[in-house]
Amino acid sequence: MNLRQLRYFCAIVESGSAALAAQALFVAPTAISMQLAQLEEHIGGDLFDRSRRPMELTSLGQYLYPRARELLSSATRLDDEVKGIAQGKRGWIGIGFVRSANFSLLPDSIRRFRKACPDVHLDLVEVLTEYQPEKLLQKRIDVGISRFIGPFERHPELHYTLIYDDPFVAAVPLDGPLAKQKVVTAAELSAHPFILYPKDPRSPFGQQMLAALRQAGADPGVGYEAVETHTALALVGAGLGVTMVGQSIAKNNRKDVRFLRITDVKLTTTLFMVTRVDDESRTVEAFRSAVCSGGRTRYRPKF
Repeated sequence: MNLRQLRYFCAIVESGSAALAAQALFVAPTAISMQLAQLEEHIGGDLFDRSRRPMELTSLGQYLYPRARELLSSATRLDDEVKGIAQGKRGWIGIGFVRSANFSLLPDSIRRFRKACPDVHLDLVEVLTEYQPEKLLQKRIDVGISRFIGPFERHPELHYTLIYDDPFVAAVPLDGPLAKQKVVTAAELSAHPFILYPKDPRSPFGQQMLAALRQAGADPGVGYEAVETHTALALVGAGLGVTMVGQSIAKNNRKDVRFLRITDVKLTTTLFMVTRVDDESRTVEAFRSAVCSGGRTRYRPKF
């Protein structure tokens, strides 16, 4: 199966016949018929019911057509984008980000970047902090938005730009007993099932949260494990337990969750923008400026 076969197939569907498709594509009718026959032979079934006039799609053809149309549209977009980048008329930047950045940092940063660089294509992919260095070094992404707790090992081939500090707060069910309080202690949190995240063997993030609660004299019990922040907060909203998140995540978030300051846990996360040391791309620098608003910032929300 190739793009030409799919293009000819879609042209037949949209024009109503092979002859009209040939006219629309400025090719010989025999070329249309040959490509269609090769496509049907490859698939192993008929795409058109030739016993009807005009021809009608078989169930196999009905399945293939919208998917072929979507694939051809994607191929056209890719062709335009790659040619634009090659000709210096457009740019491309790959951004790997932790899910929590999508709640606060990323939307505003992208808006600022798009305003400054409207012709640069953004390829956004959710990537846990622990996996970002290898993707950066493999040049699968150009920028990583990472979240850390405490000191961490810095790769010598990567540059780390501090974005802001983000203290932890408790996330509790809106209809639960803790939601009536203005603040909460580690012990009060530990009286409820703790929802641990992210569920990934390479991430120490969840265990670091538990260690902070234990250091405050609490004894948390893990009730559920979630793949990422969004799922963890959904479980909290469903009344299945409590968790902790960065304070920036609390802004404009779920209406079934209340966020409370933890009086005896001073744990803070830090968000960093991570790039390759040898990357002097103007596009990367433009994104750094959009993220950091001209320099390092500290997150100091009203709470």
